[in-house]
Amino acid sequence: MDVHTPEQRSKNMKAIKSKDTKMEVKLAKALWCRGHRYRKNDKSVFGKPDLTFKKYKLAIFVDSEFFHGKDWETEKYRIKTNREFWWKKIEGNIQRDQVVNSTLVNKGWKILRFWSKEVRKELELCILQIEETIKDAKVHGDKRKT
Repeated sequence: MDVHTPEQRSKNMKAIKSKDTKMEVKLAKALWCRGHRYRKNDKSVFGKPDLTFKKYKLAIFVDSEFFHGKDWETEKYRIKTNREFWWKKIEGNIQRDQVVNSTLVNKGWKILRFWSKEVRKELELCILQIEETIKDAKVHGDKRKT
């Protein structure tokens, strides 16, 4: 049983963003402050990554634990209401993420996916991983170009 009225639940769901979430903005601002320039939600890149560094063929996604199914095989049983809808939706998101990853990899892209909680709790580690990937792309750039 939902603890909210249908009107309250509808209002809550409408407030959920698909882009420019707090954690995406937090990561983007931290990268910008360190001098990194990127594109946000670039439609010309398959899957419309949250951040892209086209020069280095690097796509970055910041995924919500709920909507992208973190630890899905155990967490899915925590959903008590409207299970059929949510299971179908989240499993569809997981499959879409896999298609996006494989398509971009086949096109020579490097993909970094962070969970929202990783960005919130370990921002510096996320930035270091991005910077290491960029550094590696600069060193091996000529070999990776397609």
